[in-house]
Amino acid sequence: MTTTDTSDLSKNEFEQREARLRAELLQAQFDLRQADFPVLVIISGIDAAGRSETIDLFNKWLDVRHLQTFAYRLPSDEERDRPPFWRYWRDLPPRGKIGIYYSGWHLGAVLERAERRMKHGEFKHALALANLFEQQLVDDGALVVKLMFHISREQLHERLRAWEDDPEKSWRVGEKQWRRYKHFDRLKKLHEEDIERTDTPIAPWTLIDGAHPRRRALAAGEELLAALRARLSGHVRQAPSALNKEPSLESSRPELSADALSLADVDLSQAIDKQDYEAQLAQWQGAWNQLSRQAFEHGIPLVAIFEGWDAAGKGGAIRRITSAIDARQYRVVRIGAPTQQERQFHYLWRFWRHLPRRGCFTIFDRSWYGRVLVERVEGFATDAQWGRAYEEINAFENQLVEHGAAVAKFWIEISPDEQLRRFASREQTDYKQYKIGEEDYRNREKW
Repeated sequence: MTTTDTSDLSKNEFEQREARLRAELLQAQFDLRQADFPVLVIISGIDAAGRSETIDLFNKWLDVRHLQTFAYRLPSDEERDRPPFWRYWRDLPPRGKIGIYYSGWHLGAVLERAERRMKHGEFKHALALANLFEQQLVDDGALVVKLMFHISREQLHERLRAWEDDPEKSWRVGEKQWRRYKHFDRLKKLHEEDIERTDTPIAPWTLIDGAHPRRRALAAGEELLAALRARLSGHVRQAPSALNKEPSLESSRPELSADALSLADVDLSQAIDKQDYEAQLAQWQGAWNQLSRQAFEHGIPLVAIFEGWDAAGKGGAIRRITSAIDARQYRVVRIGAPTQQERQFHYLWRFWRHLPRRGCFTIFDRSWYGRVLVERVEGFATDAQWGRAYEEINAFENQLVEHGAAVAKFWIEISPDEQLRRFASREQTDYKQYKIGEEDYRNREKW
C-alpha cells in the first residue's frame, strides 16, 4: 500500500502538470492498445472524497473509445439470480482496454456491511472472494490498479454543507449522504479492514488524500500512469506462488483421495436391451420433468457439464435430458475453440457469462475442463495456465454451489475400439456424416 502527498498545489502548477500528465496518459493508453492485457481501475473510499470527480477526469484525459466506466448499485433481479461476482466477470474489459469500477466489489461489500445487510463473516468472505478474483485476473496478465480516496470527518461535513448551499451541487447531498456521515467512524473502520485484507502484492492499494482537488487529481492520474508504464515495460506485480510459475506435472495435479474415480474403473461391458431401456428412459424422464418444475418453483439453478471422448454420446445424453423438460427453462451451450472475442478475456469469462438465472438450467457440451484437457494436450495453454486451472476451476464451482446451484458433472467413457466403430458408422450414415472429419481421427492419435 502507498500513500500520496497531502500538501496543496497552486493552480498554475496544476495546469502545467495536468497538460503533461494528460499527454503521457494518452500515449500510455495508445501503447496499451497494442498490448496483451487489460487494465482494471478500482475506485473506492469515503463519500465526497473525490471519487466521481476523478472518474470524470479519467474520461476527460483518456480516449473514451478504449475506456469503459462501470458504476454499481444494489444488485438487480437478474444479478441476484447469479453468484455475486457474475456482474463483475460480465463487465471485464478486453485485452488492450481499460475498465474503471466505481462502487465495485470492494465498496459494495463495505456499504453492505455498513448498512448491516451483510454479517461480518460474510464481509470477510466477500473480501476473500475479491482477492481470489483479482488473483485470477492478474494470473491471466491483467493490471489491477486500486485507488482508495479518504478525507476526515470534519472535511466531509464541510464539503456536504458547501454542496447543499450550491444550487449546482445540492443534488449530490441527500438523506443517504448524511446517514453515511453519521456513521463515518464505522465506514472508516470497514475501509481500513478492506485495505488490511486486500492490500496484496499483486494488487496493492494506493491511498489518495481527497482534501485538495488538484493534488488529488494529479495523484490519481500519476498512479495510473506509473502502473501502466511499469506493466508496459514488462514489470509484473506478482505473489511468489502465482504468475509465471512453471509447475511440474506432479505439483500441478490435485491430490486424489483413496476412492477417487478413475477411467480404468469404468465397466464398459454393461448393456441394456432396447425394451428395458425405453421403459427406464420414460420413467427417469418423468421424474426429471417433475424435479425440473420443483427447481423452478424453488429458484434452484442447475449447471450441468458433459465431457468425454469424441463420439462417446454427450450430445445424445443431453438430448434425452432436454427433451423431458420445458424448453424455456434450459439452455445448451456448446463449447468449442474460443472465438477471437473470447480470447480477449480470461478463459473463465465465457463460462461465467452463460450462468443460468435461478430456476433455470445451463447445460455445457464440453466445459472449462478443456483448459486441463484439450488445451493442455494440444499446447494451447502454457504449463502455468493449465497448472493453476485446477484451483481456478474448484473456486469457480465453489462459488456456484455457495450461490445455491446444483452442479452436475458427467464424463462419458468409451473404449478406443468403440470410438472407431462409431466413427465408421457416422461416415456411413447420411445424417451423421457432418459429425466426423479429419480432426476426429487426428485427436485419436492423442488418446
